[in-house]
Amino acid sequence: MNFNLLIENLTNPALLFFVLGIIAVYLKSDLEIPQNSSKFISLYLLFAIGFKGGQELSHETFTSEIAWSMVFGICISIFIPLYTFFILKKKLNIFDSGAIAAAYGSVSAVTFVTAVSFLEAQQLKLHGHMVAIMALMESPAIIIGLVLISIFNKKESKTIKKNSILKHSLTNGSVLLILGSLTIGFMASDKQAEGIAPFTNDLFKGFLAIFLLDMGITSGRKLQSFFSFGLFPSLFAILIPLFNGCLFAIISSLITDDISNRFMFAILAASASYIAVPAAMKITVPKANPGLFLPMALAVTFPINITIGMPIYFLIINAS
Repeated sequence: MNFNLLIENLTNPALLFFVLGIIAVYLKSDLEIPQNSSKFISLYLLFAIGFKGGQELSHETFTSEIAWSMVFGICISIFIPLYTFFILKKKLNIFDSGAIAAAYGSVSAVTFVTAVSFLEAQQLKLHGHMVAIMALMESPAIIIGLVLISIFNKKESKTIKKNSILKHSLTNGSVLLILGSLTIGFMASDKQAEGIAPFTNDLFKGFLAIFLLDMGITSGRKLQSFFSFGLFPSLFAILIPLFNGCLFAIISSLITDDISNRFMFAILAASASYIAVPAAMKITVPKANPGLFLPMALAVTFPINITIGMPIYFLIINAS
């Protein structure tokens, strides 16, 4: 049964398109997704998951469990960068340590979307409030990472544009779209939602497959220069997400008994941001090396989570 779950995940068409993208790079193929198309698809995925989450949220009754779940999500995004920063600081400089810690404390919307597809394959449903929690977890990790850089580099902390930190983390395009779509989905009636259901539901998996093909191409290109940084970043990008996912798959039982919610908490804890955090760090911490933290999150952690991570977290939740 456990082996079948792993095989089922490894043979998922969306994942295989990701692998195809990596293969295309190493075969030196000219296959690529136009940049404008890639951006449109990423916006579509955020819109669709936000809107569907809002619809689900409109049918939920706000309970103390949902409130505690939101607090729990924020605590995850604060705790992870705090402890990972000190692990990273032993091998890397302060700027890279802070940026990577922020990336691993924040979340990956694409990993979240892929996890939704995994849940559907298990005949489980995503609850709307988990979409809101994902959006809430973007900003705290970025802020914590920047605060840690500022504390440990007092002489050079002026390079961090503090005034733009909060504004950028809250107005980041992915955060704004997911929250906006969530709100619109919440406000729309069931009849109104049916009008765009073919777009938000029927096309979702196809767009996800094409987007993961693009992610595979991008990952393959990033990996070519990434290994020059040595073994430590690769080991960190493999082990820390698996540790975080397994840890919070277990701890989440203190907050909720729902398998779907616990699985999404594990995914949120295990994922690393390669969109929001790199964008924030480019503006606020120009000394952080994107050639390090971007491949770690996208080219190593992302495929680890969608291949072996998801079945492991799911099995732990079902066993506990």
